[in-house]
Amino acid sequence: MSNIPPNTPPASAPDPSGAAQSAGAAPGPDSPLELSTTLSLRSGSQSWGTERRMALLAAIGTEGSISAAARKVGLSYKAAWDAVDMMNGLAGGLLVERVTGGKRGGGAHLTDRARELVAWYQAAQAEHQRFMEALARFGPDGTRHLDLLHSMALQTSARNRYEGVIGAIDSGRINDRIRLDLDEGISLTATLTHASTERLGLAEGRRALAFLKAQAVRVLPREAADPGAAHEGLNRWAGRISHRADDGALAELSLDIGPRVRITGLAAPGAQGGSLAPGDPAMACFQAADVLIGTVD
Repeated sequence: MSNIPPNTPPASAPDPSGAAQSAGAAPGPDSPLELSTTLSLRSGSQSWGTERRMALLAAIGTEGSISAAARKVGLSYKAAWDAVDMMNGLAGGLLVERVTGGKRGGGAHLTDRARELVAWYQAAQAEHQRFMEALARFGPDGTRHLDLLHSMALQTSARNRYEGVIGAIDSGRINDRIRLDLDEGISLTATLTHASTERLGLAEGRRALAFLKAQAVRVLPREAADPGAAHEGLNRWAGRISHRADDGALAELSLDIGPRVRITGLAAPGAQGGSLAPGDPAMACFQAADVLIGTVD
């Protein structure tokens, strides 16, 4: 179960742009607080039956082709085919079969198992929604507690993990540049393939997660970080050293960038940054290509 911002359309009518309400946007005085989540299916550790993918399955069943279903749910044809391939593989059997020939020149249809799965999912989603409506009666505290529990449950090997709102997407033919806005006016830039942007349904205003290994972060004394050396793919965060740990070969350095934003990187004892101590001003530099972007739905 994954939290998504209020007013996100249900599975039967997904938002074609993938956009969600911006983080921190409080409801107006006359707007009731809404609590909304999505229901996803897992196979082992892999989540494959997300709300959008189940909506794609349902659309294939009504439209009779993957291209028409992709248009209906707001996916590119390639992203839809990738989703179908993943679902077919993880479900342990075909859910979607291609049809060749015929009056319409071919298409796609759901297998019996897929139709049963879609019907079961829609029934489970309805029961889940009734539960969320009951939970919403606890008021705004229930929403905050649920968000916190969901965030705490996510575990990765990356030392640096951030949550924010997508502020801008600079799309290219192959790669896209994503700006993720965090707390206190702090932003980072990530480089993704255009196909990944479409597959994740990224759009301005949508909440997203960023992950960055400590090995990818270079920590330098602030005076040694030449502003003229900055380039398009480099993130540069200024802060102060808040923690240092040594193992003889490497120093692990944490910088407080803001009251709620911290980044951890590594430095060799003899290299620039190797002599930094808690309280020293410093600069954390990392490449946009080293940032991984994820979503919670």
